[in-house]
Amino acid sequence: MDTQTRRLSLSAELWNGGSDFDTRTLQLPEPGAGEAIAAIDLATVCGSDIHTVSGRRSGPFPSILGHEAVGRLQDIGPGTLTDFTGTALNTGDRVIWSVTVACGSCDRCLAGRSAKCRSLLKTGHEPLDGRWGISGGYASHIHLPRGITLVSVPDSISDAVAAPAACATATVMAVFEAAGDVAGKRVLVSGAGMLGIVACAVAAYRGAAAVEVRDLNPERLALAREFGATATAVAGGQNAAESFDIAVELSGAQPAVVAAFESLDIGGSLILAGSVSPGPAMALDPERMVRSLLSITGVHNYEPRHLQAAMDFLAATNLTHDWAFLVAAPKPAAELGTLMLPPAGRILRNSITYHQS
Repeated sequence: MDTQTRRLSLSAELWNGGSDFDTRTLQLPEPGAGEAIAAIDLATVCGSDIHTVSGRRSGPFPSILGHEAVGRLQDIGPGTLTDFTGTALNTGDRVIWSVTVACGSCDRCLAGRSAKCRSLLKTGHEPLDGRWGISGGYASHIHLPRGITLVSVPDSISDAVAAPAACATATVMAVFEAAGDVAGKRVLVSGAGMLGIVACAVAAYRGAAAVEVRDLNPERLALAREFGATATAVAGGQNAAESFDIAVELSGAQPAVVAAFESLDIGGSLILAGSVSPGPAMALDPERMVRSLLSITGVHNYEPRHLQAAMDFLAATNLTHDWAFLVAAPKPAAELGTLMLPPAGRILRNSITYHQS
């Protein structure tokens, strides 16, 4: 009985609203067919969780937040469990998991929009007393339900590199799929947070003719150059003479959205992915849209293929870019509440672990 109790328990940083976190011992469910339990090695703190805790966006509580994490499979339910490529998984295998869990059978899933499934569950966004209570990365373990996407992590990829792939890197993959072929094109990246830095690297890797990054933070603009930017500019400066084929807006700031739209050349495309919390509306000139052949596309979350693409991209660039440098050394999980602030300088993600000695 004692062994069974230990096997089914986990430690979690329970969010109770506002800035209130407390460490709790909870019970894990037995994994069913197509399900698993993973022991979490490292979790990074995404900006959206900081927004939730600060009140900029709503979230249910009590709950376990956290949707960027990496871990090892500890218990697998009946039957065969596979990763995105169809490779069978075993206990001890190292994986990341998607931010969404879809049914796979509703009209939206069948149309290829599983991120908007009609019965969607979201990693680190579910109430503790809901259908998927043990859903967050700020815990020693997570319950991985049927329908979640699992991607294997190569040995060459460190925990600090793998964890942000589950949100930031995969979202950027979805953004550039929406943008289309960037080879030979002029690309504007608006915002030099984690998504923006990844976007610089992706644009450069895919052959963009020029990659300009705009942000308010000089340290992050310098960082952008290290990850593929060919030019940088202070957001809000005099950039009217510049024009771009593709503008990727990742900051969510309304003035930046307006500036990105105004920067488009004939036939240009604006991809919006940073506007994930309420903000002021912007005016849109429909005549300019028509006469200049412009398009605007919104991207929110990502599809399973984008999570695999994120891991493939990190593996391909792991020796040319110091991805691990962007993540602060992990703090003990109990200090999570103190990490719910944007990190300073060139660090783009705080992180926690339950495994420090």
